[in-house]
Amino acid sequence: MKKILIGIAVVLVLVFSYFLFGSYSEGERAGTVSKLSRKGVIFKTFEGQLNLGGLSGETGSPASSLWSFSVGSDADEITKQLDAALLNGKRVRLFYKEKYVRFPWQGDSKYFVYKVEQENNSVPQQLPAAR
Repeated sequence: MKKILIGIAVVLVLVFSYFLFGSYSEGERAGTVSKLSRKGVIFKTFEGQLNLGGLSGETGSPASSLWSFSVGSDADEITKQLDAALLNGKRVRLFYKEKYVRFPWQGDSKYFVYKVEQENNSVPQQLPAAR
């Protein structure tokens, strides 16, 4: 009986660890940071929104599309980069992992940003025409 209980406890710990550390998907999104705030009563996390931009399907006019994300409280460098991008209004590329389950101490979103790159806004050079 004792071995069965220990086996069940080990399986439960493994399942919990999988949901805590595993990710459902990974990806990247680009846009301008429109909001970054530190939230939480007990567990403080950084929550943000990225304006993806785009065009309205009906009128073809510019439309805002907001994407919410979370940053862990231990990611000081990422929050500094996001804060700088928010202040200067430049486009950034955010690399994120989508979690299976959101735990209260992780943030408000299932999307967790782990890397920030500032987009290069320069115009690409044209290649010379082939002869």
